[in-house]
Amino acid sequence: MSRFTPLGAGFALAVSLLSPPAAAGWVAGEAERTIAFGFDAIVERHLQPVTAQTIALDGLRGLAEIDPQLAVTLDQGRLRLSTTEKVVVDFPAASPDDTVGWARITVNAALEASQMSERLRDADAERLYQAVFEGALGKADLFSRYAGAREAREHRSNRSGFGGIGIKFDLIDSEVRIVEVVDDGPAAKLGLRAGDIITAIDGDPVRGLDRADISNKLRGAVATELVLALRRGSQMLQFTLRRSLIVPQTVSSSVAGGIAHFKITSFNQRTAYSLENQLKDIRDRLGGGLQGVVLDLRGNPGGLLDKAVAVVDLFVAEGTIISTRGRHPASANSFEAKPGDIGEDLPLAVLVDGRSASAAEIVASALQDAGRAVVIGTNSYGKGTVQTVVRLPNDGEITLTWSRFHAPSGYALHGLGVLPVLCTGAATQTAAQMVEAIGRGTLPGKPAETLAVWRGTGIDDTELRHRLRDTCPPARLGDNRLEMDLADRLLSNRAAYARALAASAPTRGLEALQTRPSPETGSH
Repeated sequence: MSRFTPLGAGFALAVSLLSPPAAAGWVAGEAERTIAFGFDAIVERHLQPVTAQTIALDGLRGLAEIDPQLAVTLDQGRLRLSTTEKVVVDFPAASPDDTVGWARITVNAALEASQMSERLRDADAERLYQAVFEGALGKADLFSRYAGAREAREHRSNRSGFGGIGIKFDLIDSEVRIVEVVDDGPAAKLGLRAGDIITAIDGDPVRGLDRADISNKLRGAVATELVLALRRGSQMLQFTLRRSLIVPQTVSSSVAGGIAHFKITSFNQRTAYSLENQLKDIRDRLGGGLQGVVLDLRGNPGGLLDKAVAVVDLFVAEGTIISTRGRHPASANSFEAKPGDIGEDLPLAVLVDGRSASAAEIVASALQDAGRAVVIGTNSYGKGTVQTVVRLPNDGEITLTWSRFHAPSGYALHGLGVLPVLCTGAATQTAAQMVEAIGRGTLPGKPAETLAVWRGTGIDDTELRHRLRDTCPPARLGDNRLEMDLADRLLSNRAAYARALAASAPTRGLEALQTRPSPETGSH
């Protein structure tokens, strides 16, 4: 997930005197600034301590992705790039913590090696940045990564929105067909429809353009205009549209039997706002007929930390929502709920599966630990780390892991995930049978005891964490009907809901942790 954190002005970057354009795609001075900036960020902020020397060597080894014959060694204070036949680069090493020195070595080594490597010589600047940064980050963790300028712009648009006209399109039989028109967007207001064929943008034909080129033509600065030529059946139409800020929709809702269902696909700038507005509309319509809420987070990969916090705050009046802890002082934070929100009195069920990750796990764990929701499904992904986004001088970005999430009860989510109190991964009963048994006081798998051990396991207790995950193995559930049916029936049966909720809250932890029972395998 992404958390925006300014890097400050403390990056002292030296510009090499050796900066003529080279045979490879880099210009030395520009490349050194970008590489040093990135190395500085990794050394200062990554969750695990690393040195400039270590990441530079890994970055140089990343050049082997371009030319596999290259090998990198550090021997007796000398950095060498070689092939099986000869040494092609031999530089004195910088000190282990000298990010600027190692950035200069990295760039100059790549430029020197390009004199004998046709593959390096043909690589453009972006391919070289990708090789070095992916090499530098490759051993750090699974979630730190580099995105080039083009991809990074897409990421920023998905997080914060972009200037557009509010349509989705697809390339079908070489035609640009509108497949969805976003409510209240510029296209919807002027009457564009799904099925319309775009033939030209600002007078330029679109046939033969790829998806990225078409997107670039449709997007632009907010309040700028574009002219679309369309074919609708046998009609040829033309529209002049003014771009507005478009933030992808991540929340959809429906109501069945007095239960409000919300599908949240990710967490961006408008997620909490959309959820609050849709919930308000449903409450206004149903009044006292609203029996409860289901948050469907199955398949949700995460998104923005602060928006996950805001979603939880809609349903929790007080207490900690999540805390983060890392090596950098600025990575330690605690986020608290504030009273007075629209959903604090509503019964809740949360659906998760093996693809529910990061921000989705924050929501599920916080609502479960607060005693506010019954979590249903399978164990979640277990991606409990925070990524800060570092924008680089080349307009690319590094997504860098710098802290871990800790649920309100204290356990680290990373590598463990959220355990549903009602596990459906290997369920043999129908939803009706499960709710009937819960109403009688029978919850399969002793979830209260297992959750108590779950909440007490340490981040380094790898063996126990693996065994705990096996009690309800993560699975891809998609839109399976069982979980939604179980949630609906549970929210409609207050006695069964109360029993399941009581098993979820962290009230029996001390006694269970003192005995440390071995978690049972099987479903819950």
